[in-house]
Amino acid sequence: MLFLGAEAFDDGFVLTLCTKALYLVLVLSAPMLLSALSVGLLISIIQATTQVQEQTLSFVPKIIATFMSIVLCGNWMFNMLSSFTISTLADIARMGPK
Repeated sequence: MLFLGAEAFDDGFVLTLCTKALYLVLVLSAPMLLSALSVGLLISIIQATTQVQEQTLSFVPKIIATFMSIVLCGNWMFNMLSSFTISTLADIARMGPK
């Protein structure tokens, strides 16, 4: 048990914080993963139909799609991450001595 001031970080607080953090990582990584997955699937279908089996062919379009998803969703991702950080720091501040 970790003590901060007069209050303690109990197991429920740490478990809730870890759960929220893992969910946030999952939600924030979804746009990049889905764009790279969809571009990779499209490129692999094109490679299968044309019988061009070059492994490096899908690398550049995946990088571009990932970068574009960061550009398009970056503001939303920053807002989600900053609100999580602010709420976590506020929870920690409330646990201090009263």
